[in-house]
Amino acid sequence: MPEWPEHVMWWHVYPLGFVGAPIRDGVQPDADVVHRLDRLEPWLDHVIGLGLNGLLLGPVFASETHGYDTVDHFRIDPRLGDDTDIDRLLSSARERGIRVLFDGVFNHVGRAHPAFREATEDAPPLFRGRWEHGRLEAEVFEGHDALVALDHSSPAVADLVVEVMCHWLERGIDGWRLDAAYAVPPAFWADVLPRVRERFPEAWFLGEVIHGDGPGLVRASTMDSLTQYELWQGIWHGISDANLFELSHAIERHDALLATFAPQTFVGNHDVTRIASAVGRAAVPHALAVLFTVAGTPSVYAGDEYGWTARKEEREGGDDAVRPEFPASPDAVEDADARILEAHRALIALRRRKPWLWRAHTDVVEVANASIVLRTAVEGDAVVVALNIGDEPVSLPAADARTVVTGDGTLVEGRVELGPRGWAVLEG
Repeated sequence: MPEWPEHVMWWHVYPLGFVGAPIRDGVQPDADVVHRLDRLEPWLDHVIGLGLNGLLLGPVFASETHGYDTVDHFRIDPRLGDDTDIDRLLSSARERGIRVLFDGVFNHVGRAHPAFREATEDAPPLFRGRWEHGRLEAEVFEGHDALVALDHSSPAVADLVVEVMCHWLERGIDGWRLDAAYAVPPAFWADVLPRVRERFPEAWFLGEVIHGDGPGLVRASTMDSLTQYELWQGIWHGISDANLFELSHAIERHDALLATFAPQTFVGNHDVTRIASAVGRAAVPHALAVLFTVAGTPSVYAGDEYGWTARKEEREGGDDAVRPEFPASPDAVEDADARILEAHRALIALRRRKPWLWRAHTDVVEVANASIVLRTAVEGDAVVVALNIGDEPVSLPAADARTVVTGDGTLVEGRVELGPRGWAVLEG
C-alpha cells in the first residue's frame, strides 16, 4: 500500500447533483456536452481551507440517469462536460496538493451500455445471465432492473476493468472507490488490482462494503481499505438513541480491523441521511469528535460541514435530497451553521497535527448511556474525547489529558466538566 493515504482526508462530492445536472430525465450517449464540471473548481480552496486534501468524486462517467448506470467508462458524462473539463479539474487539484479518487462502478452497467445492447451468444461473455431464444436474460444488481450485472468470471470483464482503471490513472487520478465491491467476488479484485498496481504502484483502492468480514475480504481481494459502515452506525445510533454503549461496542470492533487495514471512516455520504438530520445539529460536533480522533481515513460529505440537513427515503428519487445542487462558490452559502463549520476546522487541524491517529487504537475509559470518554494514544501523546448527550451536566475522567483543544468542556482537578449536551477534545 502507498504511504500517501495516511495523510489524506477526503471531501466527498456527488458531481451530478453538485453541478445541478438533470438526473431523472436520463441522457443519451450522444447527448450534447454541457460544461458544468468547472463549477467544482471554486470549491477547491474551500477544501484546503477546511484542512482537507482529497477530493472523492462520485460517478463522472457517461450514464443513463444517476451515474451508477454507466454507458461509457472512457467518457465524461456529457451533463458534466468533457475531457478538457476533467483535465482542468485534475490539474487544479494537483496545483493545490489535492488527491483525487474516482468512483469505479464495476459491478454493473446501464442497459444502454453498447456492449449490452450489442451482446451476442458467440461474443466473449461480459454479463451474467442466460440466453433464451436469442435474447440475453441478464441478472441485475439487487433487484434494480436498469443495472445489469457484469460477469466477473469472464477474462474480458477483468481486462476491461484493468483498461479503464489504467486509462484514468494515466490521466492523473490517484485511485479508485470501488462501488458495490461487496457484490464482486474477491478473486476478481485479486486478479485486477495487482495488474493495475504493476503500472501504478501508488494507486489506492477503497472498496464499498456494508458489512461482513472486512479483514478477510481485504486479504482475499488485495483492496487497501473498506468503507466503515459499522462505525458510522455506532456513532449516529449511539447519539440519536441515547445509548453510547452502542458506540463503545462499535469502536471496539473498529479497533479489531486495524491489524489488517485502516478503514475509510465517515459520518455522511451520498447514500445516507445527513448527520445533522440523524442526530440533530446540536450533536453534530459530538459525532465529528469521534470521527476525527479514531483510526482510519476520514471523509467529509460535502455540505455536512455547513450543518445541512436532508433525509434519505426508500423510494425512487429518495437520494435526491442528500445530493443537492451547490451554490456557485462557498461565498454564496447562506445557511451555514458556524458552530459546526468551526468544529470541522478545529478537529481536522487536530488530526493534521497528529498523523499517528490514522492507525492508533482507542480505549473506552468510561461509558454510560448518555456519556462517554475515549482515549486514543501512542507512546508520549494522547487524544481524549469526552461527550455528554444528556440534559444534565456531568463530570468525567480526563484520562491524564492536560489541555482542552476544542469543545465546551473545562478541566478541573483531573476531570472534564461538561454542561448539558457538552463535548470536549483534549490532549495530554
